[in-house]
Amino acid sequence: MKAMVLTALCNLEENLAPLKLMELSTPVPAEEEILVKVSVCGVCHTELDEIEGRTLPPRLPIIPGHQVVGRIEATGNKANAFKIGDRVGIAWIYSACGGCTFCLAGNENLCPDFKATGRDANGGYAQYMTVPQGFAYRIPESFSDSEAAPLLCAGAIGYRSLSLTGLQNGQNLGLTGFGASGHLVLKMVLHRYPNTKVFVFARSKEERAFSLELGAVWAGEVAEDAPEKLHCIIDTTPAWEPVVEALKNLESGGRLVINAIRKEERDKDSLLRLAYPSHLWLEKEIKSVANVSRRDVREFLALAAEIGIRPVVQEFALEEANEALIELKTKRIRGAKVLRID
Repeated sequence: MKAMVLTALCNLEENLAPLKLMELSTPVPAEEEILVKVSVCGVCHTELDEIEGRTLPPRLPIIPGHQVVGRIEATGNKANAFKIGDRVGIAWIYSACGGCTFCLAGNENLCPDFKATGRDANGGYAQYMTVPQGFAYRIPESFSDSEAAPLLCAGAIGYRSLSLTGLQNGQNLGLTGFGASGHLVLKMVLHRYPNTKVFVFARSKEERAFSLELGAVWAGEVAEDAPEKLHCIIDTTPAWEPVVEALKNLESGGRLVINAIRKEERDKDSLLRLAYPSHLWLEKEIKSVANVSRRDVREFLALAAEIGIRPVVQEFALEEANEALIELKTKRIRGAKVLRID
């Protein structure tokens, strides 16, 4: 099979082609695994973090990609949850132990043995991949493959982030950063909380304009003051400065949810500008998001089908994976980027 493979960590400003196109053997599913013929795979900012070494180190060599849609080609001897030909999705959560207190409570995202697709196990930048059957999801028929792919990460993590805000209808929501996840959260909010106003903070003029097109009531730069205080804010940026700026816009008793796998070390001096009276006093909260659980993926797919969420996507060929990553790195973002494998 063809696959785009990461063999070494690197700086994308110095290496514009970190992934190598290779011919590899098609994997064979274990007893409780399924073999998926990949149709499309979304391109995520987390891949940038993996390539540049800002996350837990990936297993090398590794095939990235964790927003995977395809059809089942083969099954292991004990894999009977699906049939050959079924269309399934695979998300960031590749597996978990199943027996710890977190797993038993449905919070596999916090499992000490959590394994990530495309980091700890080969992912979807390839024609085929295997996954434990319990970590694959049926894709609603209303979505095309390309529309479904971003839902598996940007959508599911956005859904978890929104849930963690505790937002009530009529309260103001802020979105700091407006990429693949942000634009799906906005679509969710407009449906579930019709009286809520959404305020967007983004560095890019294009992202700000895009958010207004989709229904935000206001869009400004990260350091701007919102025209109203915000009850909840979701931050999806890789930097510390937006966290500091967001807190000053937060209403008393409000909550900032940070949806990011890491923050840039070079930006840590921003924390020195954190002033307790203006940023944290009056019972403001900061909460992080860690991965997604299987429940998040299932519930969000059902919600997305119910309300007709349609992600805005840009398609690239598998061989153009490096180009898609560089566009993501340089903030050329409008919706979500998807690799067309077949």
